[in-house]
Amino acid sequence: MDNFIVSARKYRPATFDTVVGQKALIVTLKNAILTGKLAHAYLFCGPRGVGKTTCARIFAKSINCEHLTPEGEACNECESCRAFNEQRSYNIHELDAASNNSVDDIRELIDQVRIPPQIGRYKVFIIDEVHMLSTAAFNAFLKTLEEPPRHAIFILATTERHKVLPTILSRCQIYDFTRIELNDIVEHLAKVASKEGVTTEEAALHIIAQKADGGMRDALSLFDQMVSYTAGNVTYQGVIGSLNILDYDYYFRFTDLFVEHKISETMLLFDEVLRRGFDGGNFITNLTAHLRDLLVSREPATLPLLEVSTDVRERYREQAQKCSERFLIHAIKLCNDCDLNYRASKNKRLLVELTLIQLSQLTGEGDEIGSGRGPKRLKPLFQKAVAAASTSQPNNSKPAQTAPTAAATPASQPQGTAQQTTPTSTSGTGSPMDRLNLSGTSHKVTTRPIGISLRTGMLRGVQEEKPKSQAASVNVSTSQPVITEDLPVAEDGLRICWKQFATELPKEESAMSGRMMNLRPYLASDTEFTITIDNKLVAQELHTIKPRIENYLRQQMQNSRITMRIILDETQTSHRIYSRVEQYQMLEKRNPSLKKLKELLDLDLE
Repeated sequence: MDNFIVSARKYRPATFDTVVGQKALIVTLKNAILTGKLAHAYLFCGPRGVGKTTCARIFAKSINCEHLTPEGEACNECESCRAFNEQRSYNIHELDAASNNSVDDIRELIDQVRIPPQIGRYKVFIIDEVHMLSTAAFNAFLKTLEEPPRHAIFILATTERHKVLPTILSRCQIYDFTRIELNDIVEHLAKVASKEGVTTEEAALHIIAQKADGGMRDALSLFDQMVSYTAGNVTYQGVIGSLNILDYDYYFRFTDLFVEHKISETMLLFDEVLRRGFDGGNFITNLTAHLRDLLVSREPATLPLLEVSTDVRERYREQAQKCSERFLIHAIKLCNDCDLNYRASKNKRLLVELTLIQLSQLTGEGDEIGSGRGPKRLKPLFQKAVAAASTSQPNNSKPAQTAPTAAATPASQPQGTAQQTTPTSTSGTGSPMDRLNLSGTSHKVTTRPIGISLRTGMLRGVQEEKPKSQAASVNVSTSQPVITEDLPVAEDGLRICWKQFATELPKEESAMSGRMMNLRPYLASDTEFTITIDNKLVAQELHTIKPRIENYLRQQMQNSRITMRIILDETQTSHRIYSRVEQYQMLEKRNPSLKKLKELLDLDLE
């Protein structure tokens, strides 16, 4: 049996023209050889398997060729070329710095540099994985690298350029090798298969090229593996079965289920994926890539970005027409968020399933995708919550009056314009909004539809609907509101409005907002309520925003005579836990120098 040679060695390029995917670098090197403008040191850097060492060998062979071709290629006929091809050339020395990285190894190399070549004009020293040299070895190499003999040329190769000392980088011409494009790898694999007599499918070669991630050596190694697995008939199904890759068809099926918003089928299909042994993290990563490919398939201008076979490309084009651009963008964002949180999640399967549910909800009937802040709220859940709230209300409440009074008409409303009112129920089974009245009376209040605030857990939409120009402002307006009729004040409604004011405070007043959420107002009379505070500093801060609070409550409660009285009770001060701001204020009161230190260091309290 003949000795088998792997494809990565058997089809290793021997000339510049056979190098795949590095056209710009090849042109530069060939022009340097033709013009005789050779540097004394080169640094080839880039990912593994992209041709760094191969180009270094071809370059060393070409500069010593005695009969160079007009294209800058070696002739392969002179003594220097034959010695190189037969691996007996003394003009080319290779050093693996991964295992020969000591000072003694570099000193031995420097001794060889002093000896001139016997055949040819240059002695070429190729140092592979140069970043593995020790710091002492780098320092010993510096002087020789900076001022070598005329006949010496150094070619350094590395996959991690950032680990090479800057003093070495400054003495070299740097060539960055890029990852080989997928189509170039597929084309080269097809040529190798043709020479080896192996039948292949285009889709199978695309899978191998994608798995190689831009490295030709990895692609040829995988190709040999697939040839052995499929007995010389490399098929798409054989490749995905051997490499344990999820079929394209699964991602197309998932996307169809998302568009049709079929949640249960999506969950069952994901369970099938897990039972086949695939990892949820790899699945969500590949699903993100699939949605990205669908997005670029929508426009002819971005279609070249899709690196798949011809038949799969047609499937992408057909499915991309079923998906809106906004759906794909939001779906990619959801999958990307899941991918980022996957490693930190304790229940990884649940994380992926929640993402799939959200993806299935993006195109629900009658729904619109938002402005990029994630999926919308699920309307069925909120409808059930409101229905449950309505069944828990008593049925003996009084129906709201439907006849608007003349005094309730705003002065700014033009005459002859009918004021829009909300119909009210005449039975005890009306909606919760019909029965809710902050004043505790049967006076009519024009309302917005009720909603539940996810941030505060409070009911919203219970105040009178006003134009935007007349809306209550927490931060700006402190003027007395125009109220045509003073309504009685209920303590429960007062507390709701109190907390609503606290939640609407700006971010810079977040400390006061937190304190107000812990306080409870109590009605002392029909229009006056009290707030009891056990800290003098907090009481002073509350006094500063007292006009804003009263103005806000007057508008919300429809009563212009509401007043607030602050009661300071320090009897329980020693039993409460102070916030960081309060602690600092107390320390500053004891030691005024603390304030100067804060201003000097430009410190801020969080």
